[in-house]
Amino acid sequence: MLTHSAKRVEIIIEAPMEGRLTDALQAAGVTGFTVLPVLGGSGRSGQWSREGQVGRAGMVAVICLIRPERLDALLEAAFRVVERHIGVVSITDTQVLRAERF
Repeated sequence: MLTHSAKRVEIIIEAPMEGRLTDALQAAGVTGFTVLPVLGGSGRSGQWSREGQVGRAGMVAVICLIRPERLDALLEAAFRVVERHIGVVSITDTQVLRAERF
């Protein structure tokens, strides 16, 4: 089966910043993404868990699959939001079917 090169960008950010991040991505021309709740983890500040937190506290993961030539615009938009908040951005090479969707 024919596959096509793409980039997978995963952005983990504080849940209250989700709307600001997804708005910035859409303004940068990103046409699709998936938002998942993050249940817990560990980082520079130690371990944390969403358990017992009230409201939208916690973190979300925003996952985008894009064409490589669109990566810089996405990263610039994401960085403007993430740079002042808790967050991690990772980029991996991936393969996709149906390249026209990205």
